[in-house]
Amino acid sequence: MTLALLALSACQPQDPEGKPAAPPADAPAASATATPATASGGMDIGQPITARGTEPFWAVEITNGVKFRLTRPDQPDLLAEAPGAAISPDGATWVAKGPNGEQLTISLKMAACSDGMSDLKYPMSAQVVLRNEVLKGCAAKTAELPREGG
Repeated sequence: MTLALLALSACQPQDPEGKPAAPPADAPAASATATPATASGGMDIGQPITARGTEPFWAVEITNGVKFRLTRPDQPDLLAEAPGAAISPDGATWVAKGPNGEQLTISLKMAACSDGMSDLKYPMSAQVVLRNEVLKGCAAKTAELPREGG
């Protein structure tokens, strides 16, 4: 029996770290492996989310929990996609790829956040990593973004 289990596990695809490999992109989603739309902290990643920061100014729009648009002044927008998010008790992290293989890592945490330039309060903190650049800011559901004077 043990030998049979070893033989079966040896046939399972694995990534370079020895973990089970992700299923192919065209594989049907299994409910046991599907990414939940809500982190246990109450973050609903199925809704559009906008993250933004200052110094330097930037914004990331998250759509359908898998599509991303990074905008920054004087630079072209970067569109990227991720297969889903890694959900933790207090947030979510995506590793997205752009059309030229650029890796964009987006992390959102359920934590009160202020953008540092205004008195606006956001329900989430955000961090975006692109190449060697780390952008820090705040995030909210797009429909619930805080606005000055309102």
